[in-house]
Amino acid sequence: MRVTIIGSGYVGLTTGVALAYIGHHVTLLDKNKEVIKKLKNGVSPIHEKGIEELLVDSLIRLQFIDDWDMLDADTDIIIVAVGTPSKKNGDADLSFVEDVAISIGERISKDNIPLIVTKSTVPVGTQKRLKMVIQSILHKRGISKSVKVASNPEFLREGQALYDTFFPDRIVIGVEEEDSRFLLQKLYLPILEQSFTPPPSLQRPERIPLPALIVTNPTSAEMIKYAANAYLAMKISFINEFANLADKVGADINEIAQGIGLDSRIGRAYLNAGIGWGGSCFGKDTKAISFFARQYDAQLHLVESSIEVNYRQRMEIVKKLQNTLHVIRGMKIGILGLSFKPNTDDLRDAPSIDIIEKLLELGAHVIVHDPIAIPNFKKQYPYINIEYAGTIDEVFIEADAVLLVTEWDEYKHLPYYKLAKIMKNKLLIDGRNALDKNIIEEAGIKYLGIGR
Repeated sequence: MRVTIIGSGYVGLTTGVALAYIGHHVTLLDKNKEVIKKLKNGVSPIHEKGIEELLVDSLIRLQFIDDWDMLDADTDIIIVAVGTPSKKNGDADLSFVEDVAISIGERISKDNIPLIVTKSTVPVGTQKRLKMVIQSILHKRGISKSVKVASNPEFLREGQALYDTFFPDRIVIGVEEEDSRFLLQKLYLPILEQSFTPPPSLQRPERIPLPALIVTNPTSAEMIKYAANAYLAMKISFINEFANLADKVGADINEIAQGIGLDSRIGRAYLNAGIGWGGSCFGKDTKAISFFARQYDAQLHLVESSIEVNYRQRMEIVKKLQNTLHVIRGMKIGILGLSFKPNTDDLRDAPSIDIIEKLLELGAHVIVHDPIAIPNFKKQYPYINIEYAGTIDEVFIEADAVLLVTEWDEYKHLPYYKLAKIMKNKLLIDGRNALDKNIIEEAGIKYLGIGR
């Protein structure tokens, strides 16, 4: 099949290279000329495990363009994968999606009306809106054919995006017509049947069940995406509230999470206590669905409380620091990790930003280390006055305390006996409960976790 994808961010690029790998001919359109130049040279503009190798392997079926006038007139499907950032009021900003709809309406040929598919996370009703916009433009152009718009939300985890694309739990499509369903089912057939040979960087899990195909209407498909992210965000906020209570009474939240997670009705995933969630999805999507619900007089109290709990949780690590060191002013505080999660350089809504700004407000000297996110941090936050460490040792030298903010693998097995000798005040606060408490304490460092 011939597929055009609008937008080459995490969703667009991952989807594009995956579809090309399983045999489709894919055109990626992005107005950013520098991004397109990189892609043509086999260089990924995003940091994602395995993406660059797969990009190179699939180049024979990939084309990259930066101009709408180069749109493939014979494309079968156009997938919209542009950003939908938050407005100040929490609503999703659909300006990029609207621009794409206008461009599609102005340029698709009367001889071939492709299926339009929204993969961007969009508020309920966006499918209807896009259909109206495109149809209106076609009418003005004297084209009487009907346009078909489907919803196909993504469920990708940054750092595991390729795995989630090739081995999904489910594929959700929201369609109004049977032929739209058939076309999308054909698009994903190798994944639904798991009939493809996995890329070298990925190994198909043993005894993996075939992905479920959920076929519903576009409205339900759009809401499935928001409901999924809202529930996962709520689950994290739930365990964090219990972690704070566990701190008060002397319980261990890791054991509590294990105890409740083994209940098949609950499950262990997303019960990792810490400093809360960040990234491009949970914060944006919970705010957007909360705003949308209030418009229909259906306030989502649990979701709104989860948002409040999450942002309050970021300061728990600072409170622990104050309770132990008392006065922070003039002290050297080391930070391990800047990105909102490991295996990405993404800083969107990262807890590290709020934590660092609070420490600076309290008068601390802050030094940070991250395996890959420092260039992004310098570019996006040039006004934040902190020191950047070239090595992990630099974070610990003469440090009054070190805070683990992002649980990169390289932080989990550090030589703590050696690092303890170069610290001024031997205190480590594990904001992700990712470290071995016993090893750290045996090295002579005081360990504090979240709910431990």
